[in-house]
Amino acid sequence: MKGITVRSEIKPLKKVLLHRPGRELLNLVPDRLGELLFDDIPFLKVAQEEHDAFAKILQDNGVEVVYLEDLMTEVLQSHAELIDQFLYQWLTEGNIKTKKWQEKLHDYLLKNYNGKDLVLKTMEGITLKEMGDVATYSLEDMLASPDDLIVDPMPNLYFTRDPFASVGTGVFIHKMRFPTRCRETIYSEYIFKYHPDYKDVPLYYERNGHANIEGGDVLNLTEDTLAIGISQRTSPDAIEAVARNLFKNPDAKIRTILAFDIPVSRAFMHLDTVFTQIDVDKYTIHPAIIGPLVVYEITPGASDPTDLRIKRIDDSDLKSILEKYTHVSKVKLIPCGGDDLIASAREQWNDGSNTLCIAPGTIVVYERNDVTNKVLRDAGIKVLEMPSAELSRGRGGPRCMSMPLIRAEK
Repeated sequence: MKGITVRSEIKPLKKVLLHRPGRELLNLVPDRLGELLFDDIPFLKVAQEEHDAFAKILQDNGVEVVYLEDLMTEVLQSHAELIDQFLYQWLTEGNIKTKKWQEKLHDYLLKNYNGKDLVLKTMEGITLKEMGDVATYSLEDMLASPDDLIVDPMPNLYFTRDPFASVGTGVFIHKMRFPTRCRETIYSEYIFKYHPDYKDVPLYYERNGHANIEGGDVLNLTEDTLAIGISQRTSPDAIEAVARNLFKNPDAKIRTILAFDIPVSRAFMHLDTVFTQIDVDKYTIHPAIIGPLVVYEITPGASDPTDLRIKRIDDSDLKSILEKYTHVSKVKLIPCGGDDLIASAREQWNDGSNTLCIAPGTIVVYERNDVTNKVLRDAGIKVLEMPSAELSRGRGGPRCMSMPLIRAEK
């Protein structure tokens, strides 16, 4: 199955992109956790076992799993002429500015790594001591600790939802909000330019765009309606830009974008930490988002589709908005933690409402959120639990860790 087809959050999932956590997690250190957007340090061995269990759940339910690192490796293997370009771009965006250091690091990588190992090494980062004699290249380097990172790791990569978003038969490649995540989209750029399965996919936003947007804020409500969060990590300017690009493309079916203004905080990092769709008429939610909400309806202009019509929807709650725009007469909102406010706060922190729907009424969740999971089962949802003691330390759930590439049309 080639290309992108995603017009829903709940239709049967056929193909998904993951990244298995790698040695990038070993370069997390306590005094840089905040900068690298982590609250704690996952135990890599267990995190990989948990991630493998996640992939197996998907495969056992008929989902084809592909890996970011494999797709990027395939690009470089089939286009060897791109390796130098990729490495110098990666080094420049990794804040290696001097020509001599770029050349030293470029040569080090090519001498010691090839194929998939090279791709994984770019995700892992490079420490000063790895460079041997060149560690005494400058006064600054002589003063530095051998364990200092020359090029930072990308520990957030296992949250594949954020660097790009599948929308209809096209994608947004994102400009990420924080510097530590900006390089993640380099892989997306190469895959969607050069991989034979994806090079013809329409791009509705590109990583050099002027405004920030991330995939956790993008939800495909219906084939013609998107929900996008105005959040800590997605700006109104980006939403307007993707709206214009979608509306002017005759092949794109999206004709309504609902921009949800959500609180700017760690707990409300993305729209999908606030609510996710799990069935035709059911959603998991953060209890604080029920309403009233501030939501903006964006539609194309009558004569010029890029002349956006923006209307504020006042005094609406989430239930009525979802019923209206998904054309469902009665929607059920299932709060994380049920009626237990302590459980709600605890399990929201551990992504109890960040679920991956693989078919209507069938979802993948973290097993640790046992209160929420029972509430979901009582509501008639088929709950597939995955282990999550270590993966959850990155503050993201099953939806965050997956990027659907193909969902069934019916």
